[in-house]
Amino acid sequence: MTLSSFLIFFVSMFMISATPGPNMLLAFQQGLNYGVRGTLWTLVGLTVGLFILLFSTLLGIDIVSRQMPWLLTIVKVIGGLYLAYLGLQSWRQAQDSEGLIAPQLDNQSDAYSSPNPISNLDPIASTWSKSRKTHSIKTPWQRFRQGVWVSLSNPKAILFFAAFFPKFIDFNAPLLPQYTWLVIGFFISETTWQLAYTVGGTKLANWLGKGSRLLWLNRLCGVIFILIAAALIGEVASDYLK
Repeated sequence: MTLSSFLIFFVSMFMISATPGPNMLLAFQQGLNYGVRGTLWTLVGLTVGLFILLFSTLLGIDIVSRQMPWLLTIVKVIGGLYLAYLGLQSWRQAQDSEGLIAPQLDNQSDAYSSPNPISNLDPIASTWSKSRKTHSIKTPWQRFRQGVWVSLSNPKAILFFAAFFPKFIDFNAPLLPQYTWLVIGFFISETTWQLAYTVGGTKLANWLGKGSRLLWLNRLCGVIFILIAAALIGEVASDYLK
């Protein structure tokens, strides 16, 4: 893996990680309710869950690349199509995503008067309510377990990893060093944004909610998905034509 490839991967991953998904919204909620220190075990759980998914995906890619290279080509094509689909969906649904964070924060003073502030933020609460228990989660083990569960409960993450990572891997070079750099870059990006959502709380939500910032952030991610998809399919076509 070249330095330029890693930088492209890291910048792309950093922008994608910024968009509010289940992991980021859980970090946001826990930060509001329990503070940074009280949320640390949740963040560790989120990280462990992502590592399990990422390790499983890279192991599968490694086995396929060594034993069934033709299947890797199919994976790349399907992955490229999937990323293109995600890109189009991200662009088309960007307007709807503006409702995730901003609307209810104009009345945040009322929200803070509730024992559970986040319960008043209906768009956010609906995203993770299925994985959240109705009672307060007080012990570190409970928060850790919830973080792991939220990460593992999104099977689309495996599809995303399988579609996104092959573009940045040179299968003719040693894989372990490349995997190491990709994992490091991924977790720096994810951890940075998880901490930002935890520490930033309503400040980050207010910033994203102003104007069309969240709209254009999601659209930018959509463009990134489509560009990587085109590069991935172009790479397969180039190899086929050789």
